[in-house]
Amino acid sequence: MTEQLHQPVLLNESVGLLIGSKSGKYFDGTLGFGGHSEAFLQQLNNDALLAATDVDETAFTYCQKEFANEQRMKIYNFNFTQIDSVAKLEMIDGFDGIFADLGVSSYQLDNVEKGFTFRSEAPLDLRMNKNLAISAADVLNTFEEEELTDIFFAYGEEKNSRKIAKTIIEQRNAKRFQTTSDLVEIIEQLTPQYFVVKTLARIFQALRIYVNDELTALKTFLTKAVDLLLPNGRIVILTYHSLEDRIVKDLFKFEESSCVCPPGFPVCTCGKVSRLKILTKKPILPTEDEILLNNRSRSAKLRAAEKK
Repeated sequence: MTEQLHQPVLLNESVGLLIGSKSGKYFDGTLGFGGHSEAFLQQLNNDALLAATDVDETAFTYCQKEFANEQRMKIYNFNFTQIDSVAKLEMIDGFDGIFADLGVSSYQLDNVEKGFTFRSEAPLDLRMNKNLAISAADVLNTFEEEELTDIFFAYGEEKNSRKIAKTIIEQRNAKRFQTTSDLVEIIEQLTPQYFVVKTLARIFQALRIYVNDELTALKTFLTKAVDLLLPNGRIVILTYHSLEDRIVKDLFKFEESSCVCPPGFPVCTCGKVSRLKILTKKPILPTEDEILLNNRSRSAKLRAAEKK
C-alpha cells in the first residue's frame, strides 16, 4: 500500500548510511506514508526508538493506523523543525540517526484536492499544513509586483520572473486567482510551448517554497539536528532542487570546518569546533534503473554526515 502512495527514493542508500546502532534512537522528520521509516524499522532491534514527524494530516492519520502495533515508533503531527520538542517529549538527549526526505510525495502531487499539481484543475493552495494563514492564491492576489518577482526568481530561479509577475498583476485586476488553471493559462500565454512545463514547475515550486517557508524551516531543522546528533550519529538528507541542496551542502561544510577565520589570518581566532565528518563528498544520485522505475527520483541528491 505504501509504495502506491509514495515510492521511497534512494532507499537502500538511506538505510545503509543512517543505521548504525540497531538499538539506537532515530528521527524521521518527513514521515510521509512511512516508506523510509518502514525500512529503518526492519534494521532495528526491539529496544530501539524511531520518532517521526509530518505536518500533513492525511499522511499522519495513515501512519497512525499503519504503525499502530509498532511499539518502537512514536509519531507526531509536527513540523520537523520541532525535533527538539520531540526529544524532550521522548525524554532523550539526542538521536543516533536523523533523516529527512524533502520531496513532495507522489500522493500529494497526484491528489487533486491537495492542490500541488499544475496538471489538474484544483484550488490554488500549495500549503503542506492547511492551518497556515497564506495560500498560493493569497500571494498572487495581494502581493506587489516586486514581491512576486523576487519570489519567482529566488525560489524558482525563473529568468522571466519580472514579466510573469507583471502579467499576474494585470490579470488579477480583472479576475482573482482561485485555481491552478488560472495560473497555468498565464504561463502558457507567456512561454514558448517547449518551455511551458519547466516554467510551470519553477513557478509552482517557488510559490510552494514561499507559502510553506521551506528554506527557513530547513535551516532551522539542520541546525537543531546537528545539535541533537549523538557522537557517531549520522544525518542523512534527500533534496530535490539546487536551493535545498546548497543549504545542506553549505551547512555540512561549515560544521566540518575547524576554522572560519578570513583567509590570510596568521593565527586562528574564531574558536570554531568541527562537529561533523562529511560522508558524501559528492551527493549520491539515483541509478538509471531507479529513475526508470520512479521518474520523480531523477532530481534527488543524498548527502550524509557523521557527528564527531
